Amino acid sequence: MAEEKHSSCESCTSTTCSAKKKMANENDEQFLARQEIKKNLCRIKNKILVMSGKGGVGKSSVAVNLAMKLALEGKTTGLLDIDLHGPSIPTMFGMKDGKINVNENNKLLPVTFGALKIMSVGFFLQDSDDAIIWRGPIKHGMIQQFFKDVDWGTLDYLVIDSPPGTGDELLSLINTVDDLTGAVLVTTPQEVAAADVRKSVNFCEKAHIKILGIVENMSGFICPHCGKVTQIFKTGAGTQIAEKYNIKLLGKIPFDPAIGESGDCGLPYVYAADSNPAAKEFESVTRQIMDICE
Repeated sequence: MAEEKHSSCESCTSTTCSAKKKMANENDEQFLARQEIKKNLCRIKNKILVMSGKGGVGKSSVAVNLAMKLALEGKTTGLLDIDLHGPSIPTMFGMKDGKINVNENNKLLPVTFGALKIMSVGFFLQDSDDAIIWRGPIKHGMIQQFFKDVDWGTLDYLVIDSPPGTGDELLSLINTVDDLTGAVLVTTPQEVAAADVRKSVNFCEKAHIKILGIVENMSGFICPHCGKVTQIFKTGAGTQIAEKYNIKLLGKIPFDPAIGESGDCGLPYVYAADSNPAAKEFESVTRQIMDICE
């Protein structure tokens, strides 16, 4: 299906396609760059943004395991990390020393984990502990480069892991990608997380981004000895937000220490786990997203 979309882009006769007309105050170089971005984006069927209103809710874990599960389901999948100041994706795949190669067309090749294609600014750092001190225009240029100069090939899904909040990176993304499939919002059960996620809902509404659903992460702790569920946090923020804004609650991922350990060890949780409650919930979330997108 993604290949058909690529073919239609190559033979596109649309007179309304934004890539066919030079915009006001746009020079030739900018026009050609935008055309290249559009051409590459047309080869990616679904672009899914994973976002949260605040840090510490496990957004990157959700993005990693969603992308990995899609790849395990046989979907051609890419994972793009646009958290420029805190790129954790290389660490979560055990690729701190991952190196970027260039193909014969001078395009950057994503690093691969099995069938999953991965790109992050972390792969460009000489030292993973280096701080990135960039202002808005440089961030915007980097995010454009992820779509213009990276050879993603033809993808069914590109999962985009964003930084917390609604800052420069997200604004650059929506200015670069005008056909996002939608966003998955991640929260934890307590109100302090919900308050920030509501801002993400408002951001999506103003940016005209479809919200595919919400994932409540760290939703109860399952005792590994007796199987009893203990609610660590006292409120169900995911359920409350879903009901208030009429958003689909995709799932509640229970707290499992193995999820954090897998990220530290560089092996995605769903890659090794298949029968644990959290793994089953990740599978349910993934299948619902596939149903929505396809």
